Amino acid sequence: MLGKHCESNQFRYNDFSDYPEAMRRHIAWVVPLLALCAGCAPALTQNADRIVIVKSAHTMTLLNGGVALKTYKVAIGKGGIGPKVQRGDEHTPEGDYIIDAKKEVTCCFLAMHLNYPNAEDAARARAAGVDPGDMIEIHGLSRKRAWMGRFHRITDWTDGCVALTNLQMLELWPYVPVGTPVEIDP
Repeated sequence: MLGKHCESNQFRYNDFSDYPEAMRRHIAWVVPLLALCAGCAPALTQNADRIVIVKSAHTMTLLNGGVALKTYKVAIGKGGIGPKVQRGDEHTPEGDYIIDAKKEVTCCFLAMHLNYPNAEDAARARAAGVDPGDMIEIHGLSRKRAWMGRFHRITDWTDGCVALTNLQMLELWPYVPVGTPVEIDP
């Protein structure tokens, strides 16, 4: 399970102290340079008050007052279409959630934890006699996938989470506070 893997390998992904000195020097200017590149979408300038994820379109849109601030392409759970039913099914859940924590120490760069399962998910799982699972996050890429950048979206690969590139996570991180509602649609 991704959650157990993350918990068992606690490290600060964005601590570059174990990188060669030359790489650390380049990181300081590469990220800002990429953000300023020609053809990039406008940078975020205000907080999101809602996030809408559309699984079928592989998009995550940050909104403020009903106005779209920015839309990102994402990868989702490798379990295929349909909502998450139980632990281990590798589906991304569908419904209304809240970002209940932001984690800088994680296996997947930065992560925003969702309050999955919500009351509806828990009741459905209880009625079916199954464990609904937990540890659903919006996160960046692990060290072994970071080299892929945007190409990580070629296929759905998460255990039920929503994944963005590390640069995208760096961009949206300061503009998505704990408590932000997240709607996940089919």
